[in-house]
Amino acid sequence: MLTQNLGYPRIGTQRQLKKACESYWSGKIGLDELHQVARTIREENWQTQLKAGIDLIPCNDFSYYDQVLDMSMLLGVIPPRYAPVSGVKGNNEIDLYFAMARGYQRDGLDITAMEMTKWMDTNYHYIVPEFTAKQSFKIHSEKVFNEYTAAVKTLGDKAKPVLVGPVSYLLAGKEKEQGFERIDLIKDLVPVYVEIINRLQQQGARWIQLDEPSLALDLSKRDKEAFEYAYRTIASQVSGVKLLVATYFEALLDNTQVAVNLPVAALHIDLVRAPEQLDEVLALIPANLQLSLGVIDGRNVWKNDYEKSLAQINKALAKLGSDRVMIAPSCSLLHSPIDLDQETAIDAGIKNWMAFAKQKLNEVAELKQITEGNQALLDANKKAIESRRTSKKVHKQEVKDRVAAITDADATRKSAFPVRQQLHRERFNLPAFPTTTIGSFPQTDDIRQLRAKFKKGDLTPEQYEKAIEDATVEVIRWQEELGIDVLVHGEFERNDMVEYFGEQLDGFLFSKNGWVQSYGSRCVKPPVIYGDVSRPQDMTIRWITFAAKQTSKLMKGMLTGPVTILQWSFVRDDQPRDITTNQIALAIRDEVVALEKAGIGIVQIDEAAIREGLPLRKAKRPHYLDWAVKAFRVTASGVEDKTQIHTHMCYSEFNDIIEHIAAMDADVITIETSRSQMELLHAFAHFEYPNEIGPGVYDIHSPRVPSKEEMVSLLIKAADLLPAQNLWVNPDCGLKTRKWPETKAALENMVQAAKEARELISVASAI
Repeated sequence: MLTQNLGYPRIGTQRQLKKACESYWSGKIGLDELHQVARTIREENWQTQLKAGIDLIPCNDFSYYDQVLDMSMLLGVIPPRYAPVSGVKGNNEIDLYFAMARGYQRDGLDITAMEMTKWMDTNYHYIVPEFTAKQSFKIHSEKVFNEYTAAVKTLGDKAKPVLVGPVSYLLAGKEKEQGFERIDLIKDLVPVYVEIINRLQQQGARWIQLDEPSLALDLSKRDKEAFEYAYRTIASQVSGVKLLVATYFEALLDNTQVAVNLPVAALHIDLVRAPEQLDEVLALIPANLQLSLGVIDGRNVWKNDYEKSLAQINKALAKLGSDRVMIAPSCSLLHSPIDLDQETAIDAGIKNWMAFAKQKLNEVAELKQITEGNQALLDANKKAIESRRTSKKVHKQEVKDRVAAITDADATRKSAFPVRQQLHRERFNLPAFPTTTIGSFPQTDDIRQLRAKFKKGDLTPEQYEKAIEDATVEVIRWQEELGIDVLVHGEFERNDMVEYFGEQLDGFLFSKNGWVQSYGSRCVKPPVIYGDVSRPQDMTIRWITFAAKQTSKLMKGMLTGPVTILQWSFVRDDQPRDITTNQIALAIRDEVVALEKAGIGIVQIDEAAIREGLPLRKAKRPHYLDWAVKAFRVTASGVEDKTQIHTHMCYSEFNDIIEHIAAMDADVITIETSRSQMELLHAFAHFEYPNEIGPGVYDIHSPRVPSKEEMVSLLIKAADLLPAQNLWVNPDCGLKTRKWPETKAALENMVQAAKEARELISVASAI
């Protein structure tokens, strides 16, 4: 029985890749040094997996920015607007690559970045491929071949190249012109995959992994036909190498017949997210197909329950025999922190319930050993699982009782939106196209060093708070001078929009080095929800009230919503997610009420991840949306009508959930729309979205500074789609990751754009 891994974190144990990329972008290091950091990370990853005893070890799972962007480079899917980047003296392939991801604004060029969105239902963002009707494909990059050559030196024949599969690659992209569907490009794309696979086979590859997570989605007839065509064609033109198709994040369901009959050597299925699919797969699996069992949770931090996994493994062994069964994590370990051994401050009892990526490799190996008779490993695991199940650290009856007592009245504002809107207009007296930001301002090195010194004890609480106060006052004065209508306090006291709240809520714990890649060089350190959640004290009142006293302008309170806290944490897996969400919702509700009592009239409750939590299968979505929307409403419905509730959502396609977004009943929603050139607003226009909305006019995920004219153009597009009197003007997202010079320049342009929009665009007299 083989063991395998689908992918490993590529940021490095100390986020070396993040630091190297950012140093390269700023010109502090050269290309050779960047490549050396990458080589060291890859070698360490391979050695770690080799030592764990994994039989098939991935290569080409490393990426400088994103694996989907890597495939676009490999396949030559490079939008024509980036051609001038390669013509700049001194630029190389990686400069073109980063330009596609981040935009390019130097050397007399001003080129927007490619669109970015979430990978399936994760918080990982990928760069969306752009396709045209006459799209050509060709091998453009040597990365996969070079990395396989390097991997062989360490891993020998254990090295397994990983590629995004052809159908999932097409479905992950977007058509950039009318009159065709991207899936129809499959016949042009497959020959290049054949060429890539044959080259890897000639280099000595025995196995190649093709990630096809779209097999877990609702597929059209044409999509299914594309799978059959693609793999039938590849099988007819490739020999001497075994192909493994990897699916994950959901059950195959109605795609099971297609998946098990693909002419490949092995199929991987996710038995953590969808354990129920094993029976159907075993009933339909043909005699020549090996089955990889994803029994270790690649997306969470909890120790595997070996008894449950062994039941699945033994069922497969009984049907298939050991030579046709593999053991693996459920998905790439990209979504997991790297090494639990680095965590020395976590409570020892709770730490014994946990496993990070490195430990998950050991779990894969241990499960194999248990099937071979190692009872001691199973006994030790049983003891850990039982201690968690019965721990008083986990369970609090008063929290459970409060959740059980939630009623529909707790999730309903006192009056309908039109009544509230009139109260807000009278109370706040804002101009047409009011300007605001999403919350955070740049976290400079000085701010980060300040926080680090405080944590080390090098600053007293009084010294630390005085420095944060000074930074807050400075940013308030700057916003006043700029002319922003609704101010924010900058969030300089906050490390992360989820971590900050988790640190003040019971039931959470935090790692020191549990970083996970979100996009590019952006890493997050998700909290761990290990027990029942409650709010022992105020969380934001001290800083918001301080900020409000510094200005006569409106100051917005900033909170993170319950679904986003859930989605961006490692969540306990011993109770339904909706129960945990409602526990968080009640805690945030208490904070919203406290803000209102403190005199804060506008409160933003960010639900950046509500779309991200949407189940991949449409049939499962109504249940999720019902409890997710209700949880938001619980947080927002404890206040009076005069208080204006805002929310923010990150990169999302809203068409299929627009009714539920409206049902959230936020007074104002801000969304990311600049990269899509306001395309996302069509869903709101078609639905005739009744509440107010701030479509982002400034892409904060790129260092480029949009001009005033560009932003005015976007506002004109927005006003063509939605009532101008309901429009706000704001960036796409928080500004924490940006630098001050670009932030100031972009927001100055944004305020000027709002002023020009007030002159150019007719707004109803009701304003």
